[in-house]
Amino acid sequence: MPKAASRFLRRGVPPGAVSRVRPAAAVPWLTPLYVGAVQLGAYATARLPARRRTELLRAHSTNVVNLQAGRWRTLATSAVLVEQPLSLPYAAALLTVLGTAEARWGTRRAAGVFAAGHTGACLLVYAGLRGRVRADPPDATARAVDVGASYGFHATLGALAAAVPHRGARTAATAGLLALGTWPVLRRARTFTDAGHLTATALGVMCGAGIRRLAGDTEVGRGYGEGPGRRIRAGIGQGPGPGEGPPGTAGEGAAYGQGAA
Repeated sequence: MPKAASRFLRRGVPPGAVSRVRPAAAVPWLTPLYVGAVQLGAYATARLPARRRTELLRAHSTNVVNLQAGRWRTLATSAVLVEQPLSLPYAAALLTVLGTAEARWGTRRAAGVFAAGHTGACLLVYAGLRGRVRADPPDATARAVDVGASYGFHATLGALAAAVPHRGARTAATAGLLALGTWPVLRRARTFTDAGHLTATALGVMCGAGIRRLAGDTEVGRGYGEGPGRRIRAGIGQGPGPGEGPPGTAGEGAAYGQGAA
C-alpha cells in the first residue's frame, strides 16, 4: 500500500490501535475432518453383521466394564464411533458448533474444550455408575454401548454460550442450555446418557468462562503495553514530569499547571 494511503487510513486512529485489532478468524479444518471421519466410520460399521457391530461398539465404549478393567483408550476411541450414521441435522449442528469454536479460539483450544467435556463427562458418569451397577457378572448398564460425539458437542456448545461477550445474552444462553440439559435428568425415564449431557454442558460452561476471562486479561495486558492504555498508566505516575512534555505540545505542561508562559 502506498505510504500516502497508509497515512490516510491511519488518520484519527489512536497510537497502538492497529496492533490491537483482533486477527481474522481462522478457517476451521479439523472440524470437517472429524465429522467426515465419524460419518465414514459409521457407514463402514453399518455394513458389519449386527452381532459383530455391537461387539465392536461395546469394546470401544466408556462403560463401567471397560473403564473398571483399565481400558482407558476408550475415552478417545468412543468419540470417533457412533451407533448409526449421523442424521443430516445432527451433522450440520456438529459442523456449526465445533467449526464456530475452532474459528473463534483456534484448533488446539477448541479441541481441548471438546476433549475436556467428553473425557470429563465420561469419567464422572462412570464414577456415578460404578457403585450402582452389577459388574460381576455385568448387567446391561455396566456393559452398555456408550459411544458418540454428543458429550463433546454439548461441552463445546456450553463453552460458546459462556464466552458470549454481552452479559445479558451470555446469562440467558447459559441458563437456557443448563435448563434444557436438566429437564431430561428429571424425567422418570432418564438414562445415564442424559446425566452425561448435562455434565458435559456444565464442564463446557466452565471452560468457556475460563476462555472469556483469559481473553479479558489479555486485553488488559495489552492495554498496559501500548496505545491509550499506556498513556493512562503514564498519568498514574510514570509519565513525564511537569513541563517535560514532548516538543511542540505546550498543553502537556499546562495539564500539570505549568502552561506556556
